[in-house]
This record gives sequence, structure tokens and C-alpha cells, in this order.
Amino acid sequence: MPGPSPSPTHLWQAAAEALADEIARGALPAGARLGPSEVARRFGISRTPARRALDRLREAGLMDGEAVAPVAGQAPGSRFSVPRQLTVPSGWERLYPVIELAIMSRTPLGGWRVNEAELARHHGVSRTVAREVAARLHQRGILRKDGSGRWVAPALTPDYTDELYELRWVLEPVALEKAAPRLPPGYLAGLRADLQAAMDEGALHDSAVLDRLEQQLHVDLLSHCANAALMQAMNLAQSLLVAHHVLYRWTLDLFGTEPFLAEHLEVVSRLDAGDIAGARDALVAHLRISRRRAMLRVEAVRDLIQPEPLPYLVRLEPA
Repeated sequence: MPGPSPSPTHLWQAAAEALADEIARGALPAGARLGPSEVARRFGISRTPARRALDRLREAGLMDGEAVAPVAGQAPGSRFSVPRQLTVPSGWERLYPVIELAIMSRTPLGGWRVNEAELARHHGVSRTVAREVAARLHQRGILRKDGSGRWVAPALTPDYTDELYELRWVLEPVALEKAAPRLPPGYLAGLRADLQAAMDEGALHDSAVLDRLEQQLHVDLLSHCANAALMQAMNLAQSLLVAHHVLYRWTLDLFGTEPFLAEHLEVVSRLDAGDIAGARDALVAHLRISRRRAMLRVEAVRDLIQPEPLPYLVRLEPA
């Protein structure tokens, strides 16, 4: 089971480092006023981690009260260079992977309701950030609204998995056909090389490699489809790919060899040979058999997952 979610400490550290970088470069000149409200607004965090970030700057001698202190060796109005520049992503981008993993690690056990207010409180971020995270999870098909307008993450039951895979084998072959003529030169050769290398080196023991190869075919290649409405519809089944990202960590030894590698290679090879119809058929065959393998993975991990309680996730009773 993955470790506990990062505490708000990580947020104040990131904010403090970014502000220290701006001060050192002269982007925040000596005398500039900087209070908790402004820091919270800039980084999409609450006032508590914002205050801690400012305290850290004071301890480092970069702040005098709420004013930026002069940097030694820096002439007024000049820019002070530093070895590296930090780019702190927006609040929801920092938090999204943590929440995605927390939810998808638990969906094999059942469905969950997500409480935005508790999510924001637990991670020390604003409700705006929590709302954006929920919206992005909804965009990827991980969350949906129930009849009362609350966010829920459906359980990976056999029936729900069947529905998502059926959606995929109806839509993905169409996207594949539309993407094929738009692929850059050498693109398919690169995919073939990656798949062959994984098969030769035994990718069974590297879940990150398996996850990347899944993304290459089912996300990156298909993203060359220019039909925006079709791509949006396919987002509804994206939660399956996220689930695989989690499941591969615990089920690397479930199969003697990783079956999808050869299946992906068949799809890519047919595309590279100009056999679009054959590639479509191979993709459908791959998705149909993948449905059963996905359920085997879910069943295998149920006894392994023992998640810690999280205040923003409430277990739903089976219908």
C-alpha cells in the first residue's frame, strides 16, 4: 500500500522555496510587502502553510517582518542569479497525483464518496484547489456526480468494468483509424522498438515500464485523432488506465509473461504495415481479453490492500 498522503508541510516548503528563488533573482525586490493572504492566493494554499512559508523566509534572513529583506551583494534594482530556478506548479497540479492514487488504490474494495471540504482541510489547501482537483478527476472518469450532486468514485465491480471496456472497444478502434494518417514519420517504429525492448528485457518487474507502454498506445497514439468529441467521450473510460497504473504495482507476478506486450505489438505492427482494418481488429481483440485480466488483477489485490482511513473518503455501502 502506498505511504500516507503528503502533509501540508510540503506545500509550505514549496511556497517558501519559490519565494526564496524570486527574492534571490530580484523578482521580489527589497522592501516589497508579502503577507499570508497574498502567498495563499498566489499558490492556491490555505493561510496556515502560507504563514509557515513566510516564517521560513524570516528564519533564512530573507524577510524582515512582512517586508522582503535586502539580499547581500545585490545592488538596488539588479537581478541576483542563482544556480537553479524553481517552478512551483499550481495547487491542484501538486495535489492531483496524491488524490488520484488515494482513490484508485481503494476502488477495488468498493465505491467512495469524496468530500471536497475535508479534502481541502486535510491537505491544507483552499476549497478552490480541492474543487479543481475533483473536476480533473471527473474529466478522467475517476469521479462522477451521484443523484444528490456529490462526488463519488465508483467501485471496480465486474459490471462496471464490463461497461468501461465495452465503451473502449467501441470507441478506441474509431480513434485509431482517424489517428493513423496523422502519425509523425517514425512514430510507429519507435513504439515497436519500445515494446520489443520490454519483451526482451522482461518488463514484468517494472510497473512503470508497463504503465508507460499502456499510455503510449491507448493515450499518446490515439491523441492524434482530430475528432474532439470522440476524444472527450473516451475520457469516460480513462479511469481504467489509471487503475492499471495502481494494479501493476501489486500484480507483476500474476501472469507468467505480461500478455499485453505482444498484443500491443500486433496492433502497432499492423498499423506500420498500413493494415488499418487489421489493426482495428487486433485492438478490439486486445481490449476484450484485457477486460478479464483486469478483473483478475482487481481480485488479486483485494486481499493485499489495507488502506489507512482518510477523512475526505467515505466508503459507500453496496447497492
